[in-house]
Amino acid sequence: MNRRNFVKTAALSAAAFTPARFAIGKAGPSANSKLNIAMIGAGNIAGMAYNGCKGENIVALADVDSNMFHQKREEHPEVLNAKTFADFRLMLDKMGKEIDAVCINTPDHTHFAATMHAMEMGKHVCTQKPLTHNIWQARTLQKAKKKYKVVTNMAVQGHTYNGIRQMREWYEADVFGQIREAHSYIQGPEWKPLSEERWYWHKPDTYPPKKSTIPSSLNWDLWLGPNDADTHFSELYHPISWRGFNAFGNGLFGDWMPHISDAPVWVLDLYEPVVVELEDKAGGNHWMVPDGNRVRWEFKQRGSKAPCKFYWHNGYDKFAPDLPSDWTWGDNLPWAGTFFYGDKATGFTDQRSNNPRLSNKEEMIAFKKAGYPSEKYARVEGGPFEEWIRAIKGDGPEPGANFDYAAPYTEMMLIGVLAARFGGRIEWDPKKGITNRPELNRYIRPDSVRSGWDYGKDLWSKSSKFARY
Repeated sequence: MNRRNFVKTAALSAAAFTPARFAIGKAGPSANSKLNIAMIGAGNIAGMAYNGCKGENIVALADVDSNMFHQKREEHPEVLNAKTFADFRLMLDKMGKEIDAVCINTPDHTHFAATMHAMEMGKHVCTQKPLTHNIWQARTLQKAKKKYKVVTNMAVQGHTYNGIRQMREWYEADVFGQIREAHSYIQGPEWKPLSEERWYWHKPDTYPPKKSTIPSSLNWDLWLGPNDADTHFSELYHPISWRGFNAFGNGLFGDWMPHISDAPVWVLDLYEPVVVELEDKAGGNHWMVPDGNRVRWEFKQRGSKAPCKFYWHNGYDKFAPDLPSDWTWGDNLPWAGTFFYGDKATGFTDQRSNNPRLSNKEEMIAFKKAGYPSEKYARVEGGPFEEWIRAIKGDGPEPGANFDYAAPYTEMMLIGVLAARFGGRIEWDPKKGITNRPELNRYIRPDSVRSGWDYGKDLWSKSSKFARY
């Protein structure tokens, strides 16, 4: 069934727009009422969504691989009575009136289509990180949030933790002075042979990867979603090692940067760079993400915040950042995190943008003894799904990583993905796109999208520069 037929069917069965039973800020059932939630993507990372939605009704599951319906059932027996579908479009079409909210737990390249379809039907959405696979998709989801007025969230745990709030409170209390440079980093990706174990990172021996027999449980055409239907199946792609391929994932940018760099982006307002440049990399090609890279973003003055350079490092050895000169927490670099270089002090947050500290341990002990700055930002109970559910029921504020935050953050990240992939310097204008290398603007949005998967065009005016990408 193509998208035109889906829209027509939905219009007949649900008046083209089925409002959710709950909505932020609207009177409705009490906070003790249960939501009817659907999962798009039923295995692997969906376990995080099941845990976060405990106590609600999981009424429907959609997954292109029927094996995934069984993967979490022993751990989560509450899904035993959920109706199952291979195609999320059919699920939403047939069960729209029974669904209040949708969790999207698919590979990166299908986040956008699944999220948009749910929003078009008036469903609240919580989408796994990274929000989207390209910049146009991120901007379109932010537009959709405004149009459909549903509760949105990107499922990045650290944005609900106390540590990221503490770090912002310390910064705004002038503990660090102006922060003019920040470095986020992680080791990896760690490539392993497919024969060794099922792992996130596998490389093919040849390009394109060798064709594999499609498992009987898998609908490969649906797995591809908006991507080229002629792409043949490889066991390197599914079920969990798609991240290393440019067509489906964003490498460690998409895997860990949303967690690690959440603090510097939110604390320092790092949304609209003027320059993004690849400083160094190893490996990578048209098919695969690099083995390691170091990318630099440059930001102008943002209100009272001084111009700032931000770096993303992933890889080993030469790609790791140096320890700050005043670091006294041991001789070894923590395995992942962010260093904040301020005029007065240096700070650090961990791989989940949590557990903030000063670089100098002795100064940190004295700082804690003297008393931290007062709390300005309300603390969040539970993780991103709990936060999202409370907002839907009107029992809490809008989630912190709603699409007005998650979309600009994702856009910033994805400009770095382009720099790492194509090298060199990118000069960025948020209204015009890439100004010094216009040939790269084709990657802001794919050249073409398969019939049945072309969402979001109606949200753009014909005069918009981004409407043409």
